[in-house]
Amino acid sequence: MIDKIEINENLDCLVIVGPTAVGKSETAVELAKKYNGEIISGDAFQVYKKMNIGTAKVSKDVQAEIVHHGIDICDYKVDYNVVKFQKMARESIKEIKSRGKLPIIVGGSGLYIQAVLFDYRFNEVEGFETLKLKNEELTNEELRKNIKKMRIKLNHSDLNNHRRLVIIATKLELDIPINDNGQKAVYDNFQIIGLTDKREIIYERINNRVDQMIKDGLVKEVEQFEYNYPSQKAIGYKEIHSYLNKVTSLDEAIELTKKNSRNYAKRQYTWYNNKMHVLWYSKKDGIWQLEKN
Repeated sequence: MIDKIEINENLDCLVIVGPTAVGKSETAVELAKKYNGEIISGDAFQVYKKMNIGTAKVSKDVQAEIVHHGIDICDYKVDYNVVKFQKMARESIKEIKSRGKLPIIVGGSGLYIQAVLFDYRFNEVEGFETLKLKNEELTNEELRKNIKKMRIKLNHSDLNNHRRLVIIATKLELDIPINDNGQKAVYDNFQIIGLTDKREIIYERINNRVDQMIKDGLVKEVEQFEYNYPSQKAIGYKEIHSYLNKVTSLDEAIELTKKNSRNYAKRQYTWYNNKMHVLWYSKKDGIWQLEKN
């Protein structure tokens, strides 16, 4: 229930964030119905056609009821990156507002959302997202070594922040200024709300979601894709590819998907809390209620 979620008037856009499996998509649909909105997916992988189960896309029936943008817009072999997402999302916001409706971004990737809301400039660098995904596979120690080679001294707060290390390493390799943090807002009036729950509940929902994806045919879905494309680095896809390539057993792939999803949820919390001003809501008796922020 969304009765207690307070939305400001005359918003340029509303943003809904939170860890994977918390219920962002369902809540966004409810809010879109109540406030005459359209939804922009802030997920880095829902842009790819046929990648349905593993990215937890909303059903076609829901998409027919509420207009969704940023879903099924390119082939899985295309390197869709944050620069392309920034352009698509801003154009969608303009289009939605021109119809007198409320743009609602649902994420997803913290970097993608920030790139839309703030003056992030990536100099149209090709390969940013591909390199970022590659760097995400490295450990903190490996990333620190790579950064050190470029004679950059890290802040103490960055030393063990995997997400931040990935961004710093990627920017350095592509010669993008590290301090291009996009602090200047692009829109005059936007609101970011976050959905959360107790950690054990989130983890249980993640585990159940992965089990349901397997039942729904995730393995068969992954079989249709070649594994050596950036899109196949998505959680759930890379683990199933390991199984299909006989690197792991199916049970191992499933458990690894759950583990990586839980770790991703942790990183999402860190990003949102460190990089965004979020009004957090948690469920009490089935109703989203504002936490003490």
